[in-house]
Amino acid sequence: MMDGLNSVRITRSLKAAWGLKGRLQVVAIGVVIIVGFTLFASLGPTSKQAFGPSSRCQLPAIYNFGDSNSDTGSVSAAFGRVPYPNGISFLGRPSGRYCDGRLIIDFIAEKLGLPYLSAFLDPLEGSFQHGADFAASGSTIRKVDGKMYGTGINPLSLSVQLLQFEQLKERTGELYEQATRFDIKSRLPKPEDFSRALYTFDIGQNDLHNALVTMTEDQVQKLIPELINQFASAIERLHQLGARIFWVHNTGPLGCLPYLLMRYPSKPENLDETGCIKSYNELAQEFNQQLKDRINTLRIKLEHSLLVYVDVYSAKYSLISNAKQNGFIDPLGYCCKHAENSKLHCWSRGTVNGTAVHATPCENPAKHISWDSIHYTEAANKWVANRISDGLFSEPPLPISGLCKKPLPAP
Repeated sequence: MMDGLNSVRITRSLKAAWGLKGRLQVVAIGVVIIVGFTLFASLGPTSKQAFGPSSRCQLPAIYNFGDSNSDTGSVSAAFGRVPYPNGISFLGRPSGRYCDGRLIIDFIAEKLGLPYLSAFLDPLEGSFQHGADFAASGSTIRKVDGKMYGTGINPLSLSVQLLQFEQLKERTGELYEQATRFDIKSRLPKPEDFSRALYTFDIGQNDLHNALVTMTEDQVQKLIPELINQFASAIERLHQLGARIFWVHNTGPLGCLPYLLMRYPSKPENLDETGCIKSYNELAQEFNQQLKDRINTLRIKLEHSLLVYVDVYSAKYSLISNAKQNGFIDPLGYCCKHAENSKLHCWSRGTVNGTAVHATPCENPAKHISWDSIHYTEAANKWVANRISDGLFSEPPLPISGLCKKPLPAP
């Protein structure tokens, strides 16, 4: 994957990232959202078509925290199955994901040669031997209060996802010591693998979205430091629990989501050249800058750690603003909708004249960036995953495969 010049660049980046004053200090916030025990079984063997796995990767597992951008089945298991036509481009049926197919986290797992992540909340055929997904659609960094819950925010916030991880880690240690049957151990991670695993994050979009529809934009600006503090606290807590390798996505261009463009139309002067809402994207960029600054601080504070900050915003905006050149159409449109009722969404069930109806996908989802006005299509997720996996959108500029080839930090 890397030629000679890239190898030199990556080697220098690794030395800078891992060797500041003799301390291993880089901490990346992976945003992986635990989503589906059932999924692991139903998805079958790890697909390797997107990238091809890294040979002899030293990373034994991925633990993901986040929202619907990386939820592989949590909400589907807890609150009702994600309906058809979600999943049509991958399994031909719903797979727990709000997408026609795979998510970015699925492609990351493929790249590392690991199975797709089982959602922590899905008890059917779940296996956590190579990690777990705690991400849940509609989740936020902030703890959810009654007001937020009333607007549709999921109570499975980042702090709850951390509690789920703590329980998995604690009970794994207990069960591993007590278990005598191979079939039990084969579904659990080795206790020593927790400190060698990759921890991913992709969360924050719902915090900004919810704030924008319940507050003024000035109030949202003032909320961002609180969000970053809670995000950083989650990383520090995982570090206390032994996590050492973090892959942290920033939030995407909120102002380019078709859902917001339709529901909250902006004045022409507040639209950029692509047609996205400038003020919404500026808030996302402010969140991202503060997150980046805090990660720089955590690199110094957290010893023996690697933090990779991944600029997903720039990758996604590049895709949207250059959609035609990248093989996509109608960058601010979307694929899956209810033809009979525009108020219903792809994730909604409805009735027409007493008959249950479901959304209808477009003829070719692979030509669209947005699947359902909020979530990206599998084709768009694959495009973004390919871009961020090579290190060009990361700080330090470390490709995902580079995590396999560097000696793991000391616990």
